Amino acid sequence: MTGTKSPSQTVHIVGGGLAGSEAAWQAANAGIGVVLHEMRPDRMTEAHRTDGLAELVCSNSFRSDDAANNAVGLLHAEMRRLGSLIMRSADANQVPAGGALAVDRDGFSAAVTRALREHPLIELRRGEITGLPPADWDNVIVATGPLTSAPLADAIRELTDEKALAFFDAIAPIVHRDSIDMSAAWFQSRYDKTGPGGTGADYINCPMTKQQYDTFVDALVAGEQTDFKEWETNTPYFDGCLPIEVMAERGRETLRHGPMKPVGLTNPHDPTVKAYAIVQLRQDNKLGTLYNLVGFQTKLKYGAQQRIFRMIPGLENAEFARLGGLHRNTFLNSPKLLDAQLRLRADPRLRFAGQMTGCEGYVESASIGLIAGLYAAADARGRSLPQPPSTTALGSLLGHITGGHIETIDSGPRSFQPMNVNFGLFPPLASPPTGNPDGTRLPGNEKTVAKRRAIGARALSDLDRWIADHLRVAAAA
Repeated sequence: MTGTKSPSQTVHIVGGGLAGSEAAWQAANAGIGVVLHEMRPDRMTEAHRTDGLAELVCSNSFRSDDAANNAVGLLHAEMRRLGSLIMRSADANQVPAGGALAVDRDGFSAAVTRALREHPLIELRRGEITGLPPADWDNVIVATGPLTSAPLADAIRELTDEKALAFFDAIAPIVHRDSIDMSAAWFQSRYDKTGPGGTGADYINCPMTKQQYDTFVDALVAGEQTDFKEWETNTPYFDGCLPIEVMAERGRETLRHGPMKPVGLTNPHDPTVKAYAIVQLRQDNKLGTLYNLVGFQTKLKYGAQQRIFRMIPGLENAEFARLGGLHRNTFLNSPKLLDAQLRLRADPRLRFAGQMTGCEGYVESASIGLIAGLYAAADARGRSLPQPPSTTALGSLLGHITGGHIETIDSGPRSFQPMNVNFGLFPPLASPPTGNPDGTRLPGNEKTVAKRRAIGARALSDLDRWIADHLRVAAAA
């Protein structure tokens, strides 16, 4: 199919994860032929288990879907406006998760794979790209993600003369729903909040007393952990996905203020007693037969996991569908190595997308794939596409990756680190809301809510204008 096109009219995309899949969809929908290269199943990774495109290897949650009050929810909304395949597939395969958007991981991957296979302008090629893409591929997106194969990673490192940093990303265990003791646990979302497909009672909660919590923390800290390989030594963790035992090592109360915080929940079995800590489990598949331990990514050995996690009230007889694991993520020093259009300064025919650029999270990764696909399609047509406005979630995240980061002034390891989208990346409002329509002043917490909603409204308005000015004109041409 793509052989009839000149090289400049073909975009080669290396990697069939969330970013690569979204990039392929966007470029093909812009009328450009795409060859999507995926090495699985010829070569598997430490974390993947299927050959499906956009396979989710960690959590099944796309996090908050609240566009009015949450930055990642706002990014969801922007991606839907841009015709995102990842968001369309997530919406079609959602499972209840309170205020979050969580998906049936197998159904989600199948939907993405089917859409890309059926697109007339996309050719899927299986096989590993073991070095830099061939010289006659003049429009390439590298979206190989955190599990980039060693030969390709080495080639990129040699080309950039840059030592790539990496961080560990840990996987949470999954338990069978019918093995959870519901005489100790109960269903409830924090603050009874509802979300896509949810009821306000979408999480299973397991309470702990102070004594149970202290015993649990002691066991976590003492638990036998997976040994690091030589190449994994001194690799830093990303704070947004720390293993549960690493959090426990940082202080006895760390877990109570993180994934085990007891706020917004009431135990119906003993409503007058406030739990000291609470473990939450979130539905992991559409059938509701599997639940994952929220925030319980781990590098504990399998035996230690089963012994320690069965100390949690309600999970004494838990049967594990999958135990936790660990894989290494690799990312570029993007502000130094990439230009504003995500092209490698040392070789501009190569464009990067996804987690490799230094964004963190499923949605963020897919969004950078989305804009990379649009940039590549514009290049194929001999046109330029301006960046999305910095006032949008997509534009603010892109700005962080390509130039929004400030290096530390002292010597030492580079300070650029992976980032989730957050309101701290957005430009401040020219006139932040301070009062109600009747002239009365807003209290501090309501002022924060009003500010976030104003940032969100500005973002969607500015994105709509950017789409009308640039994408619709290009589509018409």
